[in-house]
Amino acid sequence: MRNRIIIWILLYACTLVAAGGAIWFVGDLNANKWIAPSIAPPAWLFGPVWTSLYLMIATSGYRISRLNSSDLKSIALGLWALQMCLNTLWTPVFFGAFDLTGAFTIIVILWSSITAFIVVSFRIDKISGYLFMPYWAWVSFATVLNYAYIQVN
Repeated sequence: MRNRIIIWILLYACTLVAAGGAIWFVGDLNANKWIAPSIAPPAWLFGPVWTSLYLMIATSGYRISRLNSSDLKSIALGLWALQMCLNTLWTPVFFGAFDLTGAFTIIVILWSSITAFIVVSFRIDKISGYLFMPYWAWVSFATVLNYAYIQVN
């Protein structure tokens, strides 16, 4: 029973982040006025990519939560929660407030927290670390893209 509760909490957290991002992204009026950098992917790509990433993020969090208690487990879960909070925060700052520089600061910290999570999780559950690698790659690209938006807007 405890396992099911953990699974649902993690999936619910990822779903809330995804839904919150979708609301800001779809409801945004400023984005239509922006100059898009040449490296910007088509809008249709974001839904499938983020859906896949959130499934891997939730699975990774679940795997870590199932480990025996340890300092590294606590650190990994703290980093997992931190990156979820930063992920949630980035979208309204970028799309809602149109604060590209503030969003860039957030995404750099997000990238750092994802990197730290991968490093810690590799020490306690390699699969959890591997599950975060596509997310790390996507956020790496998103960081470059955020900077490109600053440059052209």
